Amino acid sequence: MSFDLAEVTRRIRALGTEISPEAIQGTAALYAPFQEREPYAGVEVTRDLSYGANERHRLDIFRSTTAGASDRPVLLFVHGGGFVGGDKRNPGSPYNDNVALWAVRHGLVGVNMTYRLAPQHRWPAGAEDVAAAVAWLRGSLATRGGDPRRIFVMGTSAGAVHVASYVAHRQFHGAGGAGIAGAILMSGMYDHAGSPNPMQAAYYGEDAEQYRRASTLAGLVETRVPLLFILTEMDPSEFQRQGLGVVSAFFARGGRWPNMVYMLGHNHLSSTMHLNSPDAFLGDRLLDFVGEAPPAA
Repeated sequence: MSFDLAEVTRRIRALGTEISPEAIQGTAALYAPFQEREPYAGVEVTRDLSYGANERHRLDIFRSTTAGASDRPVLLFVHGGGFVGGDKRNPGSPYNDNVALWAVRHGLVGVNMTYRLAPQHRWPAGAEDVAAAVAWLRGSLATRGGDPRRIFVMGTSAGAVHVASYVAHRQFHGAGGAGIAGAILMSGMYDHAGSPNPMQAAYYGEDAEQYRRASTLAGLVETRVPLLFILTEMDPSEFQRQGLGVVSAFFARGGRWPNMVYMLGHNHLSSTMHLNSPDAFLGDRLLDFVGEAPPAA
């Protein structure tokens, strides 16, 4: 089967902007025929390593079996799920293994993590879990082929919110700072003012002051951690508004847009589901970002 980018783009747009079961299934079906299936040739996968005490404090590490594959940049992926769902892996599906596989196929170590979910675990559980995973990796990568000073954390949707919270709020950092070389924020929410949806309420509660404290725009504008923002053409309107807020905040601070990729022909789901497929547009931008960022202190 050949990959027809124009046809895939047409079908993505036809699915609309709503994050519905039909859109999830339809998007997944578009890329599944082009995704790898286990066992993954030339890749060592170590699953369900514990980075904390909770049963959801687990991560999978993907690394090349090539001799001498060491000191490589690391991509830590934080899945979405509206604060109340999602996982690092969906058995029987290529997702989210495809993200870590993309990393390995392009000279990185890939790591997929999962985290505690609302409503049992509320703000700031997600940021705490990102912090715990980063700390665990910094202490464990030397024997697993990765460079502890070149960890890039990439989150999508709710995962982007958790990554943004970790970067923007210094109380989650270790003694030496954030300890990461960069953060990639895909279709996230950064200004939490306004009327929360039920999934936000499950994570942040009902206190309006809590939403103000949890917002990350001010901290993201000020951080020295290199950032890459990603937004898709078919993201729902609230994510579009959030993207506009990011641009406005960065422009007001320094007269420039932030480092941002706007993905034409993609939706909220395909931004990650397409990775490791024949569509290399975003992958090339990610590699540029990784290649240009200096190591963390």
